[in-house]
Amino acid sequence: MSAFPRWASRLLPLLVLVVWLAVGGGLGPYAGKLGEVSTNDQAAFLPRTAESTLVLRQQEAFRQEETLPVLVVWTAEGGGRLAPSARAAATEALTVLGGTEGVVGAPSPAFPSEDGEALRGVVQLRPDLGDELPAVLEKVDAAASAVPGTETWLAGPAATQADLGDAFAGIDGLLLVVALVTVLVILLLVYRSVLLPLLIIVGAVFALALACAVVYVLADRGVVRVDGQVQGILSILVIGAATDYALLLAARYREELGARDGDRVPAMRAALKQSLGPIAASAATVALGLLALLLSDLTNNRALGPVGAIGIACAFLSAVTFLPAALVLLGRAAYWPARPKAAAGDDAHPVWRKVAALVDRAPRKVWATTLTALLVCAAFSPALDSKGVPLDEIFVKDAPSVAAQERLGEHFPGGAGNPAVVIADEAAAKEVRAAARAVDGVDSAVLFTAPGTARPLVADGRVRIDVTLADAADSDAAKATVGRLRATLRAVPEGDALVGGYTAQRYDTQVTAERDRALIVPVVLAIILVILVGLLRSLLLPVLLVATVGLNFLATLGVSALVFEHVLGFTGTDPAVPLYGFVFLVALGVDYNIFLMSRVREETLLHGTREGVRRGLVATGGVITSAGVVLAATFAALGVIPLAFLVQIAFIVAFGVLLDTLVVRSLLVPALARDIGPAVWWPSPLRHHDPEGGDRGRNGPGAVPVVKQGARRGR
Repeated sequence: MSAFPRWASRLLPLLVLVVWLAVGGGLGPYAGKLGEVSTNDQAAFLPRTAESTLVLRQQEAFRQEETLPVLVVWTAEGGGRLAPSARAAATEALTVLGGTEGVVGAPSPAFPSEDGEALRGVVQLRPDLGDELPAVLEKVDAAASAVPGTETWLAGPAATQADLGDAFAGIDGLLLVVALVTVLVILLLVYRSVLLPLLIIVGAVFALALACAVVYVLADRGVVRVDGQVQGILSILVIGAATDYALLLAARYREELGARDGDRVPAMRAALKQSLGPIAASAATVALGLLALLLSDLTNNRALGPVGAIGIACAFLSAVTFLPAALVLLGRAAYWPARPKAAAGDDAHPVWRKVAALVDRAPRKVWATTLTALLVCAAFSPALDSKGVPLDEIFVKDAPSVAAQERLGEHFPGGAGNPAVVIADEAAAKEVRAAARAVDGVDSAVLFTAPGTARPLVADGRVRIDVTLADAADSDAAKATVGRLRATLRAVPEGDALVGGYTAQRYDTQVTAERDRALIVPVVLAIILVILVGLLRSLLLPVLLVATVGLNFLATLGVSALVFEHVLGFTGTDPAVPLYGFVFLVALGVDYNIFLMSRVREETLLHGTREGVRRGLVATGGVITSAGVVLAATFAALGVIPLAFLVQIAFIVAFGVLLDTLVVRSLLVPALARDIGPAVWWPSPLRHHDPEGGDRGRNGPGAVPVVKQGARRGR
């Protein structure tokens, strides 16, 4: 390359920058348009093959026109019994809504509660209202509020969907701004450079623009599915991964630039040669781990797999094309006011010299102490309840639909408004209904009738029976009732009954999530192990790395169980939370071990295992810690969306990444490698490689090596 004129050696980087500027300018708007092809319909989150999903499909035949119901609840102002005239006034208020824009058919009359303190009515809305839904609900609320002496509450699927829309309103703007500002501030504080943080942020934004454009096109054609959760995680994942990869490459280029006295192109060649393997292995680990979610039977899990993998691919592409081009063109100026130096150890932070010295001096004590602490934390992991989040905990902040549902449950049967739906053969309808009413925990069972008549509605020889449960539809007691109901109805001759509805869907989701974890966890671990074996060319070390990140995950779950219950006040987590946490933490957590141990292997080839561990830890300690802090802060930004699911994911990933970065990667892994010695590379020939004449530590088997004084002092 040195034979080429200076302008020729920089023409390619300039062209690469022009292409990325076109990508950012032309595709950037898609980051804001992704919401146009996303859906927050909770029915789409169900297991594909579960009994409740089969019921949902058969239920379509009983609908004259698909609707989205809103439950209107009236209570007396200040509590107590309602006035005798309230029922007639409430029915009249609902009748006025019939035929208005967004309302389907005639609203139901108002029905009183047994205690006489509440009324309940149902208004059916069009399911395709989209952004118009809040305005229609305001119209319903205004009409219902005309009943004198009462307070009005809106509950049911329509109200919940509107609150979900409000919660996800920050996905396109607030979440992205918080994440980017957080990353920028951290990079400015850590690197004290003006241009480098801006380059990294711009590269991450370009990667996100490309990812959103690809996902938009695929979602618009029905190839992939996007919801608010997937959309939010995609933004965080791309920004975090692109920043991590960029930091690793920028740090290595800084070393090479100093060693080559500012010769930019050869420095970037060397940096890419040494960094491309670990970055590619890291990206492949996360992408393939996400694609393993395609094995899930839960639709939202399957949706995240390909969408997340696309995001990781775009982050990788930006890190190995845009950033190198920008760094080659800027050279030393990218790091101003800092000045690149020739060797990583020469300007390494004193903290990492001390950490490396501690690991080198007492590896067995270090790994035994950290292992014990992690095991203690992991012991609390069974306490994490992943049976589901109660309705009143779905939203972190108070939501109107939750308050309304609580009022409904205070005066009507717990399952009112969310009945279990039974689909059975018409010939056995009487027997099925009688058997359902006899089940413990069932309040009532009524046949679904044709509008305006008392005749049961029959579709393809099947009838629908709405079973109201005595307990709240989101409670463990209600799920137990569904189990008893299914067992009882299977025994009805020729009934062929299927039980679905909200509670059954929650029960099936929980069972499916447990099945998914049992299937996907081993697959992800196997994928990671294969990639590590290929990268490090050994077997023992990859097994140790997989075991340590797995332990880190269990320790994180243990701490999360304590924090969720005793600090944040959650009584449970969504069934998908442990699986999401596992995929993110294990796939992302192994990244830092890849970055560390690939550098340790590189140094081991020159200096032996003992010195390789020390040099690798000193060289990568600062950059990997910075990357971990940035990734943790990026995922923590999910907490700005007031949904329990995202807040829980934010804490698990942020805490787990910090634990992995500061404890597992900094202490446990290097201490194990140092204590085991060259055998850690088994069966690679590197286990016999000993260029400095002795490679076993005083705490490991073998002789104490002779180590240069400069190495002991961290030079």
